[in-house]
Amino acid sequence: MPKFIESSITKAIQSYISDQKPTDVAILVDEHTKELCLPLLSELKISKTIEVTSGEEHKQLATCSHIWEQLTSFGFDRKALLINLGGGVIGDMGGFCAASYKRGIRFINVPTTLLSMVDASVGGKLGVDFGPLKNHIGFFQLPDEVFICPIFLKTLPQNELRSGFAEVVKHALIQDSEHWKWLQQQSFPDLNWLEVIKKSVAIKEEVVKEDPTEKGLRKILNFGHTIGHAIESYFLDKDKLLHGEAIAVGMICESYVSWSKGLLSEEALKEITTLLIATYGQQKISEGAMEAIAPFMLQDKKNEGKLIQASLLKGIGNAIYDVEINKKNLLESIRHYNGLNVNML
Repeated sequence: MPKFIESSITKAIQSYISDQKPTDVAILVDEHTKELCLPLLSELKISKTIEVTSGEEHKQLATCSHIWEQLTSFGFDRKALLINLGGGVIGDMGGFCAASYKRGIRFINVPTTLLSMVDASVGGKLGVDFGPLKNHIGFFQLPDEVFICPIFLKTLPQNELRSGFAEVVKHALIQDSEHWKWLQQQSFPDLNWLEVIKKSVAIKEEVVKEDPTEKGLRKILNFGHTIGHAIESYFLDKDKLLHGEAIAVGMICESYVSWSKGLLSEEALKEITTLLIATYGQQKISEGAMEAIAPFMLQDKKNEGKLIQASLLKGIGNAIYDVEINKKNLLESIRHYNGLNVNML
C-alpha cells in the first residue's frame, strides 16, 4: 500500500532511510524533475544523482546502460538504495534497473505525475520499451516503498495532469460505476486530487491483489490500452501524443467495439465519449495512419498467438477480459471516432 503524504515528503523519506540504513543512496531524475521536484527533497542531502533524458522515447535499454554504469561508478553494493523521482518512465525504468543491478537492490518510488501516482505506482510492473513497442522488456517486482504526495502535481503543466486523469477515468469505468457517476459531476481541473488519487489507487490495488501477475482479472486494467497503446506507438516519432491522450482515444474506440459486440449500451457509449471528448478534444487519425497502427496491436502483451485479446466493457463499472478483436474492429472504431460530431455530444 503506498504511503499518502499530504506534506513533509522529505521527513517521510528520511524516516524510511533511517530505518532501513542503506549503504548508499542515489536519486534518479530527468531534467524536469531535477529542476522542479528535486529541490523539494533538498533537506535529504543526497549527493548522488543520476540524470536521464525525459520522454517515452528514452525508455530504452540504452538509457538503462547509462543508469547501470552510474550505479557501478558509485560502487553501489546490494544494500544500496535507488530513489526514483519522476513519472511513469522513471518509475518503470528505474525499478527495472534497480531490480536487475547485481540481481537486485532496493528501490523506492516517489511519483511526481498524476499518471504515475494512480497507475505506475501500484502493481509492481517494471520495464522498458523495445523500439516502438511499449514495455516489451520487463518483469513484476514491487518497490520497497511508494510515497505519494500531491505537492508534486503543482509542478505539472495542464496537459500532463490531463494525461494522468485518463487512468482515473479508466479505473472508474472498469470497476466502480458510482465513482464514474461522481467523476461526471466534477470539473477536471478543480478536483480534490488527494481524494481522487486515493480512490483510484484503491481500485487498482483491489484488482492487483487478486491477480498480481496478470494471469486473469488484472487484464481489465488494460481497457483502452490495446488500441490506445497502438496509437501511442504509431505517433511516438510523429506528432507525439501523451500516454493519457492516446488512452483516451483508445477508451472511446474500445467502448465502441464493446457496443458493436452487444456488450455496452448506446447510452453508456455516449456517456463515455462525452466526458472524454470534453476533456481531451478530438485527434484526427488518417486512413493511412490506421493501416500503420494495426500491426502494433499484434504486439500487445495480452495476445495469445496471433489472436488479439482486448479488455472491453460489459456495462460501466464492469470490464471483461480476453475478448478477441481484429483489425476490422480497429478500423471501424477509429472511423467511428473520426466521425464523431463533438458539437452533438
